[in-house]
Amino acid sequence: MIVDLLKPEFDELIKNKDWVALKDILNDVPAVDVAELLEGLEAQVAIVIFRLLKKQKAADVFTYLSSQKGVELLEVFTAQQLSDVMSNLEPDERVALMEELPGHLTQRVINSMHTEDRKLVQKLLGYPEESVGRLMTPRYVKVRKDWTIAKSMEQIRKFGHSAETVNVIYVVDEHEHLIDDLRLNQLILADPEAKIESLMDESFEALSAFEDQEDAVKMLSKYDRVAMPVVDSDGILVGIVTVDDVIDVAEEETTEDMQLMAGMDALDDYYSQTSIFEMVRKRIGWLIILFVGQMLTATAMGAYENVIAGAVFLSLFIPMIISSGGNSGSQAATLIIRALSTDDINMEDWKKIFRRELLSGLFLGLLLGFLGFFVILSYGYAGGSPMNTELILSALVVSLSLVGVVLFGNLSGSMLPFVLSKMGLDPAVTSAPFVSTLVDVTGIVIYFSIAVALLKGVTF
Repeated sequence: MIVDLLKPEFDELIKNKDWVALKDILNDVPAVDVAELLEGLEAQVAIVIFRLLKKQKAADVFTYLSSQKGVELLEVFTAQQLSDVMSNLEPDERVALMEELPGHLTQRVINSMHTEDRKLVQKLLGYPEESVGRLMTPRYVKVRKDWTIAKSMEQIRKFGHSAETVNVIYVVDEHEHLIDDLRLNQLILADPEAKIESLMDESFEALSAFEDQEDAVKMLSKYDRVAMPVVDSDGILVGIVTVDDVIDVAEEETTEDMQLMAGMDALDDYYSQTSIFEMVRKRIGWLIILFVGQMLTATAMGAYENVIAGAVFLSLFIPMIISSGGNSGSQAATLIIRALSTDDINMEDWKKIFRRELLSGLFLGLLLGFLGFFVILSYGYAGGSPMNTELILSALVVSLSLVGVVLFGNLSGSMLPFVLSKMGLDPAVTSAPFVSTLVDVTGIVIYFSIAVALLKGVTF
């Protein structure tokens, strides 16, 4: 990595306070790598490095810094440095920064902005949290349908330098309603004297400013776009969302889902920036719930104490039985949660999913049951047990239990996401530990119920 190659030289120049040479090097280093180099420095040293950067590059570097390092620098910025950074950030980047700032810095940052920028940030902050409105930027190029291609190109040259992207140009009417979007290459290849309306088909997709940011991720992916327009409730164009904006959202959502599926509350910040106390707070709740769930497993086993005492051989296979069901349930839950999050399936598909998972669970259970039957026979015979009715029936108990437990695990793992979604909860909380705990309790009941039915009069 470029950072690993630069770091020794970077550290040496800082040690020698050779700021001129350092400035020359930093000008050729990508902003994201400069940010990584700054992460490990004390704030007082980092601020010196920050002063060596050009204004626009300094703002770019700032956007790549972790929230913790960003706050450290804001604490020591002069008023002019703060103003320079804020004026060179994109509107959506300012909003993202304001959402993360501690209270004592918020007013100072707002005061450092130019009046126009301040009003824009306040407007964007007026949209609901996690909404597209907070993610969008109002920097785009718009044209009218009665303009010529030549006039539209002049508009692009005039305002394109400040736009987030000019890959897509937006067509609005006299009331600023979005009526179409055009790719730049359409204008470049068109007759300069032709009208914009000659290129229009009035077919476009747009996001609502009030939609969840996850919808922006899905829409950009679905339509393979680098940018999508954002409209208000009246269809007026108010901004655009670009693909680089949603990459961060997609990463955050994926991280949150993975943490939820691990059986814990999602972290509010990166792992490395989360305190031990906060980490414990995020994890203890689910650990307590799962602990109580495992107590139910012990209770279920207690109900079959006499069975266990009379058939010690069967107790050896309890971990195998319940783990098979838990693994099956975790697989099903993961598949369904991911399919729901990518819109591969929707809530109305639950009946079809039930049938699919019923059949797949049955097939999986039969395969494991068939394997388990011969494994138990071999295990018992190798341990010195005679090949008698008791051993065969014990193998059959394990075999049928595997079928039942795997089938139940498959069905519970696949249906719980639908149930929780219906209750307004995040389906990702049907995590592997949660499903496993549920299947543990049920697996014990299934296992020993079958044992009682088949071995009564034989073993006890």
